[in-house]
Amino acid sequence: MERSVGQVPWWVLALLAVTFCLQVTWQALQPMPSARADALGAPAPPAALRALALGEPIALAQLLTLYLQAFDNQPGVSIPFRELDYPRVTAWLETILALDPVGQYPLLMASQIYSQVPDAAKQRHMCAFVRRQFDGDPNRRWRWLAHCAIVAKHRLGDARLALAYAEAITRDARLASGWARQMRIFILEDLGEIEAATVLLGGLLASGEVTDPKEIHFLTERLEKLKAAGKSSGATENRHPKP
Repeated sequence: MERSVGQVPWWVLALLAVTFCLQVTWQALQPMPSARADALGAPAPPAALRALALGEPIALAQLLTLYLQAFDNQPGVSIPFRELDYPRVTAWLETILALDPVGQYPLLMASQIYSQVPDAAKQRHMCAFVRRQFDGDPNRRWRWLAHCAIVAKHRLGDARLALAYAEAITRDARLASGWARQMRIFILEDLGEIEAATVLLGGLLASGEVTDPKEIHFLTERLEKLKAAGKSSGATENRHPKP
């Protein structure tokens, strides 16, 4: 038989009220759930993963990519990229590439996602990773190194590093787009290496490698400007000879 609230002893109601308040206070004092950036474990060796893949290493590589990509978003918590352990992240990216060497997404993540953090050391770490991976397949991976050259020049302010990346593309990536293979010329110009840029650009036009008329026209105009800048620089030096 049910009893009305009015029939319940006052001390029972008071005890219930106190219990409820204590429960609310306890829950309010509990710390918010947290996810630690260093919780990302090391990946298993590629050989072990290939055995587990049951003949489907590319599918497993895609699953690992999804896991890594989602790691920074855990239930109720978003981990900033700058708090991740970057050597551990690159270990995962290397493992994914070992399972799927033709895949491009790990290099896209390195050059266009993880390299965007406002941390110069971590930007350099990711670009160095891309540079190492570029050597394994230059004709497929050049575009990611080209992006790192842009990061080095405009974000890191390191034109010499950008030039090293651009020269690697020109030397090793024969199938790279013309703009990527010409990057070193314009970086040399920005560095004040007018004579070197003029020689390289003149040689490029003379080689017949560039066939698009619009591109030839653009590069020819750029060459004339470089020559004019070189003459102006030489004239200035003649007016003010070094002691």
